[in-house]
Amino acid sequence: MRWTVLVAAAAIAAGVAAARAETLPLPEGVIGLTTPEGEALLFGAEARNDYFPLSIHFTTQVNPAYCGPATIAMVLNALDVPRPASDMTVGLGMFDQENIFTPATDAVKPASAILSPPYGMTLDDLGGMLAAHDLEVTVVHAADSDVDTFRKTAIAELADDDHFILVNYLRKAIGQEAGGHISPLGAYDADTDRFLILDVSRYKYPPVWVKAEALFGAMNTIDSDNNDQTRGYVSVSR
Repeated sequence: MRWTVLVAAAAIAAGVAAARAETLPLPEGVIGLTTPEGEALLFGAEARNDYFPLSIHFTTQVNPAYCGPATIAMVLNALDVPRPASDMTVGLGMFDQENIFTPATDAVKPASAILSPPYGMTLDDLGGMLAAHDLEVTVVHAADSDVDTFRKTAIAELADDDHFILVNYLRKAIGQEAGGHISPLGAYDADTDRFLILDVSRYKYPPVWVKAEALFGAMNTIDSDNNDQTRGYVSVSR
């Protein structure tokens, strides 16, 4: 009897763990990549060159404040930036959410500041840290742009092999929970006018397809941690 109770308790515990590991429900109008509809959008996407190098290096942010570092690590690896050597990998290495920090990036924002109130990174922090890795970076606040310019820029960069585009947006503006977030874009589908966000908080939400206008609206929101400027997007290349 005791063994039966223990087995039942273990099963319940496993069920609780499994439930807690599930991502949050997607809001209306947002399409998960791993749904049949989401997969079809990727297969038919007109601009998707960035998806493959980013997906190879897709990583999950290690804590709630690290969407920026996770995104930076993905992009540095996807751009084949010379990587830190590691004795564990015979001199080869990969960027991760620790070794992206250097004296140059610390001058922009050190890890300790990202992990302290108000937590996380702003759009300008993101651009500055990428530039500190000797990359070509353009930071665009949504208030200084419009949805048509953003769409045109993002499509062009998603369609080539040399550029990546990263977005800083307010989750609740697209019906998600809840604050500001940073992730790279992976593809664009012209038929539905949707961008694929490769969400680095994979424990919270899967990669999702979002309408261009809705995404731009989520970027065109005030970030009180960035001198009340709007969020926006960053273009980056070697």
